[in-house]
Amino acid sequence: MPRLLLFTAKLGYQTRSFDEAALKLGIELVFVTDRCHQLDDPWGDRAIPVHFESPDAAAYAVLEAVRGQNVDGILALGDRPAVAAAYVARGLGILYNHPAAVEACRSKLRMREVFREAGLRVSWFRSVPLNPTPEPSLLGVVYPCVTKPLSLSASQGVVRANSRKEFISAATRIRRLLESPEIRATREPNLDLILVEGYIPGREVAVEGLLTDGRLRILAIFDKPDPLEGPYFEETIYVTPSRLTATQQREIERCAVDAVRALGLSQGPIHAEFRINDDGVWPLEVAPRPIGGLCARALRFAPDAASQNIGLEELLLRHALGLPGSDWPREQAASGVMMIPVPKGGILQKIEGEDAARNVPGITALEITARLHDYIAAWPEGSSYLGFLFATGRSAEEVEEAIRTAHAKLHFELTPRLPVEHPATRRLPAAGN
Repeated sequence: MPRLLLFTAKLGYQTRSFDEAALKLGIELVFVTDRCHQLDDPWGDRAIPVHFESPDAAAYAVLEAVRGQNVDGILALGDRPAVAAAYVARGLGILYNHPAAVEACRSKLRMREVFREAGLRVSWFRSVPLNPTPEPSLLGVVYPCVTKPLSLSASQGVVRANSRKEFISAATRIRRLLESPEIRATREPNLDLILVEGYIPGREVAVEGLLTDGRLRILAIFDKPDPLEGPYFEETIYVTPSRLTATQQREIERCAVDAVRALGLSQGPIHAEFRINDDGVWPLEVAPRPIGGLCARALRFAPDAASQNIGLEELLLRHALGLPGSDWPREQAASGVMMIPVPKGGILQKIEGEDAARNVPGITALEITARLHDYIAAWPEGSSYLGFLFATGRSAEEVEEAIRTAHAKLHFELTPRLPVEHPATRRLPAAGN
């Protein structure tokens, strides 16, 4: 039975999808996760506990845990686990991305520097300390601009500013977010800095790809039909195939190849974001991991129309282990997913319209992942969605219409969280938390 190490920040719904695919293929999955290391295998799944904020120490712990065992492949889910996975792969002699390449992807600042050095399109950018509150007139800031943390994902903390007043407000809000106990607990580096860059107008797309010995295969180009113009950048709908022209799609593919090559990535899945306008294609982010959450369910692959299709998780497992089927193309049908947005921060009290949404023609699944009576933060402080809507159809237009119709039937009741003074600090929670 082949054995694969799966590095994941938490054992959630995405991990279960990989577990199901592994059972189907007869693969032994060994989870490497940042759960509490003081408890001796509380869930009975033999997961290896590590701290991803110290990737070299995490790698050492994993190498010790698998000493003398056969390991045939490595995959990482999420941005934080990917660095430790790269160090372990290097220690085991398994084909994977170089740690330096993965490290470059963890910093938005370093990524911008790499893109600029490679001659790719990038707006002006600079890193700015948050303490004291930065004065934009002294920094040469041009509006509109975008402010963002250096390493958080899912557009958390990303804010557009159109004036000095909005810039000061955005910097203050991001500082509160980065000083929150939840973010501090992650021990992310550079929590006292933000990236400030010029706003890039245009349409935004996401690209899912797969690298084999440095050669990039594009699995899908997702259109994002909702305009992402700010002030916050919570993502919603992904639809594929793209409705951009063939020429524009080729430009995106070339830019993806150039961005991956510039970063030095060579093996495994990538998820990337681009903007396209009259000036061309602008790379925003490249991550050495698959698409997050449940969004992978929008992608199915098969050798031909008559064959049984497989999901992205199974495709990636086959690829990591060199099994047949990793070169199957995406199915012909159009498909899409909505990451159900959070209308406002609050405690989720009630959900209505689920059956009506599921009965919309074209809708294939509705998964509510938020739990009742939990607090859900809206963007820019938030990073978790209420759930996911999936649809298929004969065209991208048909898929998008089904998703929007179904979403309109859903109603989420969120009530404000009562401010409670912390007994130690005598401070109220920051606004938006």
